Amino acid sequence: MAAIARTITDDQLTNKTPCTEYDVRGLVNHLLFWGPSLAGGGRKEAVPQPAAAESDLDLTAADWRERLLALLDDITSSWAPPDAWEGETTMGTPQTLPARVLGDMIVGELAVHGWDLAVATGQRLDLPADLLTQLHDTILAGVEQGRELGMYGAEVAVPLDAPTLDRILGLTGRDPAWA
Repeated sequence: MAAIARTITDDQLTNKTPCTEYDVRGLVNHLLFWGPSLAGGGRKEAVPQPAAAESDLDLTAADWRERLLALLDDITSSWAPPDAWEGETTMGTPQTLPARVLGDMIVGELAVHGWDLAVATGQRLDLPADLLTQLHDTILAGVEQGRELGMYGAEVAVPLDAPTLDRILGLTGRDPAWA
C-alpha cells in the first residue's frame, strides 16, 4: 500500500474507488482515522479513536501522504514481532479480541484497500502468492461474519480458477474487473 500511496496525486483524491463508500480522499481519510488504533493493537496499546466520527473529520490535509506513509510504517513495525500476534489486544475500544484475529483483519484491510486505491488511480497492486493464499483462507473463514458487521458487501461471482486476488475481491464484494 505504501508504494501505491507514494504515487497518488492530489488531483486523484476525488477519483471513485471500488469501495463504494469512499472516493480516494475518503479512503485515505479512513486509513488515517483507524491507522493509529491498528498500530496500537500490535503493541497491545489502547489508542483512543478521535472524539469526532470518521465521517466528520477530514484528515487529508496537505501532508496526508507523509502521515499515511509514516502510519503504514508504524502498523508494519508494530505487527512485525511474533509476539504481536499472540494473546489479546484491542483497537482502542474496551473490548479485546485475539491478536491474530486483529492482525489478519489488518492484512486484509491493507491488501483490499490497497487494491481499491491502486485501481482508482491507475496502478497495479502486486502481492506475494503466499500472503494471498493466507488472506483468502482467512477471509473465506469469516466472510459471513464480515458481511454481518458491514465490512464486506454482497459476494461478486468470480470463477473458481480465477487468480487468488480476484477471488478475495469477489468475497469482499468487489468486482475484480472494476474500472
